Amino acid sequence: MRGDVAVIGVGMTKFDEHWNKQLRDLFVEAALEALDDARVDLKDVKAMFIGNMGSGMWVEQEHLGPLLADYLGIPGVPSLKVESACASSGMAFRLGFMSVAAGLHDIVLVGGVEKMSDVTTGESTHHLATAADREWEAFYGVTFPGLFALIARRHMKQYGTTREQLAKVAVKNHKHGSYNPKAQYQRAISIDDVLNSPLVADPLRLLDSSPISDGAAAVIIARSDIARRFTDTPVYVLGSGTATDTIALHDRDDITILRSVVLAAKEAYSMAKVEPEDVNLAEVHDCFTIAEILAYEDLGFVKKGEGGRLIDEGMTELGGKIPVNPSGGLKAKGHPVGATGIAQVVEVTLQLRNEAGKRQVSNAEIGLTHNIGGSGASCVVHILGRSRR
Repeated sequence: MRGDVAVIGVGMTKFDEHWNKQLRDLFVEAALEALDDARVDLKDVKAMFIGNMGSGMWVEQEHLGPLLADYLGIPGVPSLKVESACASSGMAFRLGFMSVAAGLHDIVLVGGVEKMSDVTTGESTHHLATAADREWEAFYGVTFPGLFALIARRHMKQYGTTREQLAKVAVKNHKHGSYNPKAQYQRAISIDDVLNSPLVADPLRLLDSSPISDGAAAVIIARSDIARRFTDTPVYVLGSGTATDTIALHDRDDITILRSVVLAAKEAYSMAKVEPEDVNLAEVHDCFTIAEILAYEDLGFVKKGEGGRLIDEGMTELGGKIPVNPSGGLKAKGHPVGATGIAQVVEVTLQLRNEAGKRQVSNAEIGLTHNIGGSGASCVVHILGRSRR
């Protein structure tokens, strides 16, 4: 399956609070941009896979598959909503990849969308907590800031990770986001800004946390042997991996390791026949700053416990050895949960096509996306390349 499928077009709305747009408007805007980028007619799309976590909760609209095919103007096309919490559209991308690689469809549209700002912050926090263990975590008042705070505290005790190292993740990603015209926050911040922002769940503060966002992203994928009919710069899917872990933190042997990430990355690296040191850039799931530190380690960029050193040495900044989240990541670009995985694919594709503007990673040949659901109960990793290798 390695290299059999290519991304031939990408589209994405600005991530923001879109008070004047409906969920369906956001999806259609991103999908039409991707179709235009791929120079593909609507009639050529043979199937759709749509990532979404909670449209039934946030906007009281389910049955997104036919709804979005209808509003895009292609009723009759097979269209499926995929849910895996915040990893929903990463999983949708995997299913789209599998359907093309298996020969079921030649050209597929994969998207992700979420509309979160129509409810209060408290209601959004409640909806997000449905991706944790409802009976053993959320029922007792532990929401995701609390779960990742527990992970952060344990990582600090076990490996000496500092509060300042966590802040440096936010500072880096806001700097990167300042170069991204589609990022929700396009402004730089300082370490002091992070350390003096309101406390959310000790040790995590407001500026350690990704925002509540609205937005959509879409990609067009096709069989590699027909990709150059549509674009001179196809980007190939080299590897795909997915795995799960226990949903409750208290059932894990070590909460500083997201086992789903380790297993998904192993599968993706094996399929792509690459090693972590071969990756030129990564878009990782920094829902909280500690999550990016864990990603450095669980994806194999450094040994367990050395993530803080990596951010201290500037290795993950633009210009560093392995730039991470050049888009600004979830932290600055925004985190409309159902759209995040595809937005990561959009960014890596732009980077590999050398079209990322001020945030371009020089000579990028291989990029990685890392999309987790909940506190890591699910994970999907993809590796993309400029060539089929």
